[in-house]
Amino acid sequence: MLKKIGLISAIVAGTLLGISVANSAPIVSVSPAGPTPGQVWSFSTPFGIIYGTIPREVVDYPTSHVPGTIVISTSQRRLYFVLGNGKALRYGIAVGIEGAAWTGTNTITNKREWPDWTPTPAERVKFPSLPAHMAGGPDNPLGARALYLGDTLYRIHGTNEPWKLGGGVSSGCIRMSNDDVVDLYNRAKVGATVIVQR
Repeated sequence: MLKKIGLISAIVAGTLLGISVANSAPIVSVSPAGPTPGQVWSFSTPFGIIYGTIPREVVDYPTSHVPGTIVISTSQRRLYFVLGNGKALRYGIAVGIEGAAWTGTNTITNKREWPDWTPTPAERVKFPSLPAHMAGGPDNPLGARALYLGDTLYRIHGTNEPWKLGGGVSSGCIRMSNDDVVDLYNRAKVGATVIVQR
């Protein structure tokens, strides 16, 4: 019993101090910069959900892509913003659920702060409780920023459920923490190439 209390106290203290704790789930895959963990840990409390984070970090990333290119690895659950000189900024992400994940190359065609959200008809059939439209704001599932990909319905966007990062949870969009998507939004340019790969 004392061990359980001690472990919970350590997790809570670590979370409050902003220390990232890796999930105990198996490693999803290994990137050029080393292993990457799966979905962040989380648990509910009477005060809300306590969860781990995936740190944003500069990593070695040898590539021929020009600086400003975004490369998304759905198997690693990571997004790489190419910095050049063999480096990239790596972010934790959530990807599409089984059957909704996709691959391909596109460009950023638009960027919006606190975007509105209009669920597609297919999403509303699947989840009848969804609203027809939701104004942007902290409760909006698109989060603080959105980067729109070509003329598709896909976006790189924030989330109001950061405890789901590292998982396959969306209808195909790429989700990031609000802090990370603001950082990416400020770096990425309209017209930049986005490559989504397994």
